[in-house]
Amino acid sequence: MRILITGVAGFIGFALTQKLLELNYSIIGIDNLNDYYSVTLKESRLDLLRNSNFIFYKTDLEDSKKISEIFEQNQPHVVINLAAQAGVRYSLENPKAYIDSNIVGFINILEACRHNEVKHLIYASSSSVYGANTSLPFSVHDNIDHPLSLYAATKKANELMAHTYSSLYKIPTIGLRFFTVYGPWGRPDMALFMFTKNIIEGKPINVYNNGEMMRDFTFVDDIVESISRLIEKPALPNPDWSGENPDPGTSYAPYKIYNIGNNNPVNLMDFIEAIEEKVGKKAIKNYMPLQAGDVPATYADVADLYRDIDFQPQTHIKDGVGKFVDWYIDYYGVKL
Repeated sequence: MRILITGVAGFIGFALTQKLLELNYSIIGIDNLNDYYSVTLKESRLDLLRNSNFIFYKTDLEDSKKISEIFEQNQPHVVINLAAQAGVRYSLENPKAYIDSNIVGFINILEACRHNEVKHLIYASSSSVYGANTSLPFSVHDNIDHPLSLYAATKKANELMAHTYSSLYKIPTIGLRFFTVYGPWGRPDMALFMFTKNIIEGKPINVYNNGEMMRDFTFVDDIVESISRLIEKPALPNPDWSGENPDPGTSYAPYKIYNIGNNNPVNLMDFIEAIEEKVGKKAIKNYMPLQAGDVPATYADVADLYRDIDFQPQTHIKDGVGKFVDWYIDYYGVKL
């Protein structure tokens, strides 16, 4: 089976590609290697993916001509779209980047799937789509009409765009709402990376909402295992779906949404404590108010995921943090 993965040099894309190459899938990888964060880190990930079953293309999703050519040349059976402009806070500074990558780029992927008879499209959404919803745990059957950032709005737009193509062209699509993914090879702009770096270097860390935060931290290996199982389970129409009482998580079309989270929220202060214990140093904490576009708590209802693939994320935060810190120390040659 030929699988095309966008964002292949990114955190989740890299981990997923490693797993699928081990399972002997043929992978067509796309990434633009932009400088939102360290290009060197992205290139280091790519170096570990060199394989006779791996083809890499450096291009932007916004380049519709190049994307069409890649699809036509390789005829993928399954497409996994993980490329996106990430980050809630950065969307306040550079909104246009999110429209270019997450909207224009995604329509090019949808069109390429449509014109090349792709059998199954899986794409990254985000827990941020739940926005102002305070009903916990977050369910894929909840309404998500009140996003709090442009990043969240583009992810909801992706879900709506995918539904349209599932409805019009019968392309099976699955949207994955990831909950605070962390682990080895993680992004430098994410809390675990920044906290670890600053604690080791004796620099202060910014603790938002004065530490009153809960996050459903999800270890990257659990994300990858979930996606690998979903590859063989394309979305099917829900025969019980009704327009009189529409279910946002399913459809009359071959369309499905899943949460992928640990189903076990962790207090931000406990998360920081896990890092402190692993590195053997106390954090210097700079307490800050809740940032615009952020939410105080996330918590994933993963009942649908567990029912359909007989798996749910379950890595304990201390184990996951420990693996990240071990990687960080090794990759950067840090001496504690």
